[in-house]
Amino acid sequence: MICNWQWTIYLEVFVLVRAVVTRVSSASVEIDGIVTGEIGKGFLILLGIKNGDTEGEAVRLATKICNLRVFGDADGKMNLDLKAAGGSILVISQFTLYADCKSRRPGFTEAARPDTAVPLYEIFIEECKKAGHMVQTGEFGAMMDVASVNDGPVTIIFDTENL
Repeated sequence: MICNWQWTIYLEVFVLVRAVVTRVSSASVEIDGIVTGEIGKGFLILLGIKNGDTEGEAVRLATKICNLRVFGDADGKMNLDLKAAGGSILVISQFTLYADCKSRRPGFTEAARPDTAVPLYEIFIEECKKAGHMVQTGEFGAMMDVASVNDGPVTIIFDTENL
């Protein structure tokens, strides 16, 4: 007897809250020539919120980043988290992290609209503050000039589906 089994697997990928985290010696953000946020050693976090994201993902991502051990210990090994290193956080909203680049002009339909994204952005910031970190921010939706001095460089991309 010959059995012919054909398996078709449909995998729908849901990439949720996305963050690009860079370890910095310093970072700042200006809006209309005015510095609105500035840190010394710490993390510059570019945060993107996607359609369908939830509060749970924002909380989980904040927890993961706040506990990330990428600062050097006495032996120069990446063993210290942000708190142990005495670092701060600068969070910048970045809807362009969800750019669809299939054509030469990117589309941003996957990025959450402000009515969804702003509350999740604020939840992420509050979770970082609850973890005991000094947090500075840009302004959601504003044109910003962001400057940073990368340390390492160490840059890590987080998608909550991979946490």
